[in-house]
Amino acid sequence: LFIAVGKYHQLVLEGFHVPPGYSSFLFVLALFNYMVVLMGNGVVVCVIIIDKNLHRPMFVMICHLVVCDLLGATAVLPRLMMHFLTGERRIAHIPAIAQAFSVHTYGVATQTLLGAMAYDRYIAVCEPLRYHAIMTSARLHSCCGLAWFVALLCIAVLFAFHMNTPLCGNIIKHVYCSNRAILRLACRSTPINNIYGLSMSWSVSTGIFIIIAFSYFRILQASVKRSNVDSGVRSKAFQTCTSHLVVYVLYEIASVIIIVSHRFASASQDIKKFFSILFIIIPPAINPIIYGLVSKELRSSIIKHFTKQVFHKK
Repeated sequence: LFIAVGKYHQLVLEGFHVPPGYSSFLFVLALFNYMVVLMGNGVVVCVIIIDKNLHRPMFVMICHLVVCDLLGATAVLPRLMMHFLTGERRIAHIPAIAQAFSVHTYGVATQTLLGAMAYDRYIAVCEPLRYHAIMTSARLHSCCGLAWFVALLCIAVLFAFHMNTPLCGNIIKHVYCSNRAILRLACRSTPINNIYGLSMSWSVSTGIFIIIAFSYFRILQASVKRSNVDSGVRSKAFQTCTSHLVVYVLYEIASVIIIVSHRFASASQDIKKFFSILFIIIPPAINPIIYGLVSKELRSSIIKHFTKQVFHKK
């Protein structure tokens, strides 16, 4: 017999099974990961804002991607740290919805922003002489705004199905709140939400893949044609697009790992939960390193400002 859970009642996140004596160690790991995310992404944003030479479409889009990474990491890691440190698992209904909304927005916005970045790289390589005429400030902000609008709209519709859905349980069998995890507690079946969720996920992933594949196919074509005239074109195109492609591939690998891990019934629940947060804890921590290693201009600017600060203190 289940008792319906009100909208303002406490839910309980099952979280990880933490062996005695390991809570502090896991808290330190989660804290370290979050500090790396904050510092790495913070440095990238600050340098891009300070250095006027980086006020260009590619770096503006990187700033949007950084905001998206911070959204995903901040939605999950602070509560996970609290779970490890204090054992607190309770979460009110509205914060649970807010966390789930943020996590899903992070997942969709990352893809839509990467799609916008692919379009920018396509124009930069395939139409270099017309690039500034095409990618104006208005077009740039429109692309970024559209990427966020699509993500927020998709997730807003997804969570609109939560309205007037009574819950007949309060234990969320996950590390963080998600649409599916919350609706598993529903007193009745939710087929419309299930169909919309799957359709939306498939449409966004497939659509962004087509945009990126088309963009890079045209970039490859343009690079091969122009490399016969200018040998430096291919290496310049490679340097321009590598960071974007690596970030996209990393995100997709993390997503595939989550899907594959749930296909193994023999795998422990903690292993499945760990894999399910990989796409939140790994890309936001690694992406700033990818930007810095691949983008020579960003790397040089970071080194220049860091050196200036060091000598200024001395």
